[in-house]
Amino acid sequence: MSHVAAHPWPYLVGSLAVVLTLTFPMLSMRLGEIDGAPWWVPAHQVDMAAHVVAAPASGAGDEAGAEDEAGFRTTVAGIFAQHLDRSRPLWRIDVIPRRPGGGSALIWRIHHALADGMTAMRMASAVLWDEAPVTGPEAPVTGPRTTRTRSRAPRAARAARPVPHHRLATLLAAAREVPQPWLRSPFDGHIDARREVAFTKAGIDELHRVAAAADGATLNDVVLTVVAGGLRRWLEAHHGHLGAVRVKVPVSLHALPPPEPLEPRPEPPPGGDPAQPGNRDSFFCLDLPLGSADPLERLAAIRRTTRARKQGHDAQHVDALMRELAHSPRLSRFAEHVLAHPRSFALNVSNVPGPRRPICVLGVPVRALYSLAEIGERHALRVAVVSLAGTLNIGLVADPTLLADVGGLAAGMQAEAAELIGRLPPP
Repeated sequence: MSHVAAHPWPYLVGSLAVVLTLTFPMLSMRLGEIDGAPWWVPAHQVDMAAHVVAAPASGAGDEAGAEDEAGFRTTVAGIFAQHLDRSRPLWRIDVIPRRPGGGSALIWRIHHALADGMTAMRMASAVLWDEAPVTGPEAPVTGPRTTRTRSRAPRAARAARPVPHHRLATLLAAAREVPQPWLRSPFDGHIDARREVAFTKAGIDELHRVAAAADGATLNDVVLTVVAGGLRRWLEAHHGHLGAVRVKVPVSLHALPPPEPLEPRPEPPPGGDPAQPGNRDSFFCLDLPLGSADPLERLAAIRRTTRARKQGHDAQHVDALMRELAHSPRLSRFAEHVLAHPRSFALNVSNVPGPRRPICVLGVPVRALYSLAEIGERHALRVAVVSLAGTLNIGLVADPTLLADVGGLAAGMQAEAAELIGRLPPP
């Protein structure tokens, strides 16, 4: 979701969407069925009037028609309560023409089966936006410092190498993801059709300094610590003390070549492709420690756990197992059911790197960029993080019947980020 200055958006964004479908043919595919199995098939026609629409206003706003902040969140939540039309390609851009304080908002929804976060970011970077022009010779490049990027390059290269598929290691990794009966989820329950959203943000440079001071922690470790702190504050106000909350952490495998299938795949019928276009995500789960009031203690515990998961290549082993189980539909469905159980994880926390420089859409500056992800059955909260030009933006989607005051939860995360930054030693 992008916040941009005012413009005649629906028509112009429709023109961009045409270029988007021509550049990425997957966006012209719809979900079909062949012999009872789901397949990606070409849509006979992509009706841009159905894919780029002006969002209805909530009715709360000023005389010029601009919604206030609460009205804006209500409009966005209403959009997320709507299902994408499965008779068409699974994406849509809603345009909110007037925002509080001026400007507009573009809300691009795309089904995760069609593209994961990294793929969606690649598509948007190629077509929807451009880097804003540098206004002077001293304009900074935001994001990680160059020295930090150099130091991480060898580690990134090692991580991109395929991991040999050892059955025992795969089973051990899968065992760490099975439901844990002693952990209860505060967000477990039947999901209503209504949604609420909230937003917060923090400075990337400051959070990188927090990570650097924590014995090799990563930015994602700090993000998980911020989420843990916000959850701790919210739970103490609404549910009482809880020692830990288990979260699912998506891991992009785009840097790895796709694994060879264990058995030859059948040739797709003419015009059909059973693969998931652009989706290359796996995951691992971990317990966010909520017992300690000290955020640095929580960060240290999270760093130890994520380091062990990465050294064990858990995400790649889980991906290999799910690909192997795909040859047995019954086993595959059973595994998906087990791994989606609320005792396997309470909420999903994703973090996708976004543009490092300021960006423009059709020459108009983008003021903010947020990611929002749909919640699943018995998982009433989801947190999605994306960066833009030195700012880490956090978006929350919740079912208000199970999670009251999602805005308070977002405020708790912002307070946790401020506390972590406040614990930094003087520069």
